[in-house]
This record gives sequence, structure tokens and C-alpha cells, in this order.
Amino acid sequence: MNRVAVVGGGMAGLAAAHELDRRAAGLALPLEVVLFEAEPRLGGKVRTVRAGPYRLEAGPDAVVRYKPWFLELVRELGLSGDVVGTQPARPAALIVKGGRGHPLPEGLNVVIPSKLGPLVRTPLLSPLGKLRAALDLFLPRGPEGDEPFGAFVQRRLGREVWENLAAPLTGGIYGGDPYELSTLAAFPMLKDLEKRHRSLILGSLHAMRKRRGSREGGSLFASLRGGLGRVVEALTRTAERVGWRPNAPVERLEHDEGRWRLYGPWGSEGFDALVLAAPAHAAGELLGPLDPQLAALLREIPYGDTATVTLAFAEEPFPKVSGHGVLVAAGEGSRARGFTWLSRKWAGRAPEGKLLVRAYFSGEGASANEEELAKTAIADLERIVGPVPEPEGVWVYRWAAGMPQYTVGHLDRVRRIEEGVRRWTGLELAGAAYRGVGLPEVVRDGRAAAARIVDLLAARPLD
Repeated sequence: MNRVAVVGGGMAGLAAAHELDRRAAGLALPLEVVLFEAEPRLGGKVRTVRAGPYRLEAGPDAVVRYKPWFLELVRELGLSGDVVGTQPARPAALIVKGGRGHPLPEGLNVVIPSKLGPLVRTPLLSPLGKLRAALDLFLPRGPEGDEPFGAFVQRRLGREVWENLAAPLTGGIYGGDPYELSTLAAFPMLKDLEKRHRSLILGSLHAMRKRRGSREGGSLFASLRGGLGRVVEALTRTAERVGWRPNAPVERLEHDEGRWRLYGPWGSEGFDALVLAAPAHAAGELLGPLDPQLAALLREIPYGDTATVTLAFAEEPFPKVSGHGVLVAAGEGSRARGFTWLSRKWAGRAPEGKLLVRAYFSGEGASANEEELAKTAIADLERIVGPVPEPEGVWVYRWAAGMPQYTVGHLDRVRRIEEGVRRWTGLELAGAAYRGVGLPEVVRDGRAAAARIVDLLAARPLD
């Protein structure tokens, strides 16, 4: 019987184990899968916490519908009936600039305005900033190579669009310094718009027209009743069926005659194939003694810290808020990237009369201890909405080196990593470090790695 090890029990590893089990059953391929996880629980940053009457998310709280891979997995797990969209709100989100919250201009395509009317009316840009953004309609195409995302947006639309629109939005997605993001890795569709349409605004308008109808139920974002942790619970049942080893860190690898041997405090075992679904730096440490060149490439992918602070309040004395939350523009004195009114965004997360508020931190802002993060979240919240009552509950979750940073040249690094992986029979890498940080991309990555492993094993002659 073939044996496959999956190292890492986050969403990439869980998706890989699920796909290995599913495909092997479909092919009647004798296959034993063992999932190794250093922590006592599965799911990584995907964690729904039930705290008394509250349900909160320690990590991500939503997926986008137009990237279908996560919701496809949800359907396979029999949970499609529990998929929910965000509660109606108009405007859904605001950006804090000059101490006040201003609605996002309607018709944003990722971070690029696709309608001139909302762009002209928004108070987030000065008259000169609006004129500079409109120059995008006349500017020539730029270079086709990679460039920092901040430089790309400023080249096309100007500094104000970057600082007051694009940076707050992208900082909330990727963390770290959004200026240094690789445009080709993080937003290839925008480089493609420039290439095909010359003007980002004209190209974005065309793309938005094509995308209409993708917002099922009127909502771009989706979650599950009871939280995204429902998916982890369902996948945990797969992990238990195939073989889940909690509290089982992998400390060393050996490779001999096409087989892998894993070592840890639990002992050692041999496998025919290996899916490393650990962070890139952890994968690099394991592969270092076997392939220093590949390990060095993996260590080149930088990571940043992230943290969330969720606060429960009585709604009545809390200042009036609207929409689903706020993002914070540069220069506002806030260490928090933004705040989400969780109980307004999703139904069933707090009892009547209560409000769940979540602050998101990344980079240096996430490096403080839990007590400091909680104090900072409250101070930044009061800077935005005014004095708030004493919170009835506080939950802090920190993810040290929790977010890979797609800096300029990321696609080339990943290409060279993939070339290095091909030197090793039966090895696959999967996770947020390579081909997308969102849950849909991470699920796609884990399942694709598993599919390649099954194809490899199915092609081997039977002993």
C-alpha cells in the first residue's frame, strides 16, 4: 500500500488530505494518508471561537465568491446549505480620513475605480487628486515587468488614490507594507487591464460589467452559519479517518531511493510521497540538509506578524456605527489597520443588544503582547468613533510570522522553487506562501498538490 505524509494541518494540509482520500477512493488506489500537525488542533488561522453567546473568528472571517475553490470544497463537505452572505449594509465599508469615516466609492474593481461619478464625488480625494486620477484615461501603458504595487497605483492614478484608497484596502488583505507588494503576484489582473485597455479605469469598467451576477444573494463575501470553523470541523473528520497525528512536529527528513522518512519526537516513519503544507520558512528548515539551494529560495519569502482583537460591547451606550466596518488611511495615528462590526456583518454572531467589534493588526503593529494589543485596539477605536463603554469581553489572537509577503519578484521565486521541487520524486509544496494568500487559493493549492501525488502513485507499477 502506498503511504503519503502531509505535514501541516492548516487549510492547505487539510485540503490536501481530503483530496488524497477522495481521489484514491475514486481510483480504488490503496493509499494510506497520515497528517502531521505540531499543534493540538487543525485549521491553522481558520478558527471559529464559541465564547458564551458570541461566535467570533480568530483569523479570516470570509471568502470571496468569485474565487470558487473554497465554496466548491464546502459543497463537497455537504455544507452548501449553510453558506451565507453578509447582512445588507449601505455603504458596506468606510475609510477613515481626516478623523471621519467616508464611504468607499462605488464600483471599485479590486482597488481601482471603475466609475467616474463616485470618484468625482468622494471626499477621500482632493480636487487635484481627482484630476490626477482622471489622467489614467490618457496615460500610455507602463512597463510589463513587476513593480511595487504602491509605485504601480501612483504611476497610474496618483498619490492620493494610493494613500487614501488602495493602501488601506490592500493593507487589510496582505498585511505588512502594501507599497512593497509584487503587482504581478498580488494583482496580476490590474497589470493585465493596463496591457489590454491601456487605462485602468476603462479596463476596470469593462471588467465590472462582465463580473455582474457573481455576487450571489447581493453579497461579494461568503461565510457559513456558525463560522468558517465549520469547514475545519468537517475536514477534521477526514483527517481522523485517514490518520491525524496532533502534537506531532516533524523535525527531520531523509530521502532514499524514492522514499521519504520523517523524524520527530514521536519516532520515524517511511512514506512514498510527501506534501509539505507548512510555512515556507519551516519547509526550508526541513529541506535544508537535503537541498540547500531549494531551502534558500524558500527562506527568501518574507513573513509578517498578524493579530486580531475582538471586543464585545453592549450596543445601547456604544456610539452609532454604520456598515460592516472601517479601514484606516495613512496618517491617522492608528496602529490598527481597520475595524469590522462583526455582529453587523454576519447574522448570529452576538445576541440582541450586543455588538462584536474586531480590530486587525499586521506588521509591526501586531508585534505587541496581548494586553498591549487590547489597549491599543480600544484606543484606536475611540479615536475613530468616540468614547466607548467598558468591553464585556476581549479576545486576542496573535499569529507570529503568520502572513507571507509577496514582494517584487515573488513569481520568479515561486518558479524557481517549483523547479527545485521537481528534482525530488514524490515531493509537493502547498500553502499561502506560493500562489495566493486567500482561503480559496490555499484550498486550490492543497488540492492540486494532492492530485499530482495521486497521479504519480497511480502511474507506478504494482509490486
